[in-house]
Formats: sequence, structure tokens, C-alpha cells
Amino acid sequence: MGRPIRILGIDPGLRRTGWGLIECEGNRLVFVACGSVDTHERDTLGMRLVAIHDGLSRIVEEFRPDEAAVEATFVNKDAAATLKLGQARGIAMLIPARAGLAVSEYAPNLVKKTIVGTGHGEKAQIRTMIGVLLPKADPRSDDAADALAIAVCHAHHRTSLLLKAALG
Repeated sequence: MGRPIRILGIDPGLRRTGWGLIECEGNRLVFVACGSVDTHERDTLGMRLVAIHDGLSRIVEEFRPDEAAVEATFVNKDAAATLKLGQARGIAMLIPARAGLAVSEYAPNLVKKTIVGTGHGEKAQIRTMIGVLLPKADPRSDDAADALAIAVCHAHHRTSLLLKAALG
């Protein structure tokens, strides 16, 4: 077997963008690191996006992931909030793509179904299952736990994505 694949999971948010890094070798998953990039509510939207950009850039540079996965945006009733989340998500996709990484997207329900077994799992259930799947992980925020869940989801689904690309 080759070396482990390092996967960066990103849970985009304007207030806090969670990130989680795992290594995947076959069906073995190993926790590497996690955290969040926080922004200040009083800053302008532009400054908050710069903070997300710079924080994720440092993480990609420091940890050198091989692949990235980002949670897809869901549309809610507040169009302005959805638009702002979309802008943060754009930064979250841009940084790994600029580093030459393949970036996959996963719907929130698929992430929950992969981790918890149902598409409507609660945050506490996700944190519990992350503790089971990655015993050394100790995310300090729900955003970091969600980012690890996105990385684990990608680890489980990446083989089918690679197969589709090869057949495609």
C-alpha cells in the first residue's frame, strides 16, 4: 500500500469556519488535527472573508493535505444569510483548489447519514460518533467536529468518486 491520504474537511461559516484533518489508509482513519478559523462580528464582510482565507491558507500550507471536502450550502429562509454563507464557502473551496487539491462537496444530510446513520442527526450525536471513529480527536467546537465529520464522509465516499472519474 502507498502512503496514507491526508483529507481536509471544511465546515464553512462566516462566524466560524471549522476544519478537520484526518489520514486515511484503506479503511483505517487517523485523527491529525482540527480547529476553527474565527472572525470578528464587528469586522466588515470583506475583512471576515480575508480572515477565513488567511486562516485556511495557513492550514493548507502547514498540513499539506492531499484532498479536501467541503459541506454544501443549504438554502434557508434568510436569503442574506445564505448569500454570506455562500461567500465563506467560496473561500473554503478556493483555498484548497488553488493549492492543487481536488475539492469534493457533500450535502449536510449525507454527512450526517455517513457519520450517525441518519440524515437528521443532532450535533451531539455527530460529536459522539467522531469520538468513536477518531478516538484521539477532541474538537473544541461543533464546527471543528462537523469538519472532521465531513473529512470522514469523504474518506468513505472517495473510492466511489475515483471510480466514477476513471469510468467517466
